[in-house]
Amino acid sequence: MEFDLDDAADPAARAMEWLVLGAAYFLLLLFLIGVFDLFVSLYRLLVAGNFTDPAEVVELLDSVLLLLIIVEVHRTLVAYARGKPVLRIVVSAAIIAVSRRVISFRLEDYDGGNEALLAAAALGVLILTLTLGYFMLDRVNVPGRLEL
Repeated sequence: MEFDLDDAADPAARAMEWLVLGAAYFLLLLFLIGVFDLFVSLYRLLVAGNFTDPAEVVELLDSVLLLLIIVEVHRTLVAYARGKPVLRIVVSAAIIAVSRRVISFRLEDYDGGNEALLAAAALGVLILTLTLGYFMLDRVNVPGRLEL
């Protein structure tokens, strides 16, 4: 009796596909809960009259960006399950995540000015690098490269 590694790996691959799809449906449920929570937060903000408070608006924007990250991770899982390229989706999710961190940046979160400046510079470099990488995905042509 001959042992075939591909035949032995097939059940694991099928199980992984089902787990990826399960995670995608879980993210869909999480997104729906997040949208509901966003509307509740917006309603409370309007009723309380705090819709012009910058801290409240930033918190609301933070929730929106978190929902966008959930959408991008969901897109990544669905593309992966379909065997499609995911690199561009992953980079765009990273850009949204770092942008979320930039928008919610507060000096009070750091011990001193130098620490805050270093964190801000690191976030700036990260945003620039990710953005450059995102646009390079379209412009760099490597022979024999699989579609990204």
